[in-house]
Amino acid sequence: IGWFGVLMIPTLLTATSVFIIAFIAAPPVDIDGIREPVSGSLLYGNNIISGAIVPTSAAIGLHFYPIWEAASVDEWLYNGGPYELIVLHFLLGVACYMGREWELSFRLGMRPWIAVAYSAPVAAATAVFLIYPIGQGSFSDGMPLGISGTFNFMIVFQAEHNILMHPFHMLGVAGVFGGSLFSAMHGSLVTSSLIRETTENESANEGYRFGQEEETYNIVA
Repeated sequence: IGWFGVLMIPTLLTATSVFIIAFIAAPPVDIDGIREPVSGSLLYGNNIISGAIVPTSAAIGLHFYPIWEAASVDEWLYNGGPYELIVLHFLLGVACYMGREWELSFRLGMRPWIAVAYSAPVAAATAVFLIYPIGQGSFSDGMPLGISGTFNFMIVFQAEHNILMHPFHMLGVAGVFGGSLFSAMHGSLVTSSLIRETTENESANEGYRFGQEEETYNIVA
């Protein structure tokens, strides 16, 4: 398991468990800190599309808000405590997953690029769940954990910051679509040059053994 696994397993289990429970049954949250709670759970009138874990109240700001800091569990739920709990455990968990990818690659004598590639979505999640709320001064500005909540976050972000006109965002979009295109082109080219090593009765994966010296594809095909 490794030390990364020791930390990853409890953090991701905690984040997942609280997310499921809160998505189903959490009471409305006073996200704006103005005593107008917003419901996000299934039992309070939402469906799979409209449901979400509503971000922690603006009244809490960036304060660390574990259960024991509230006067009661009801107060903790009203102020959106589950959101902060889920996000912080989730970010720690995925960071450990990335470290685990590196550790396993290292122990197998592989290069570290799997973990490096995974660092991109980790950075994106950290940006919307932690960096942006810090910049705005409140976890209430973080992205809600739901489908409609994600779209709402995108619309508000565009309205407040005009992100679509930012050159770095343009480069990011071009990079994502360009990367997808080049991955498809590269993968299809390499796959089409494979030398058949198996019959119809066995998996194509049997045609390669990790560490084998002979080639499995024809570079001039």
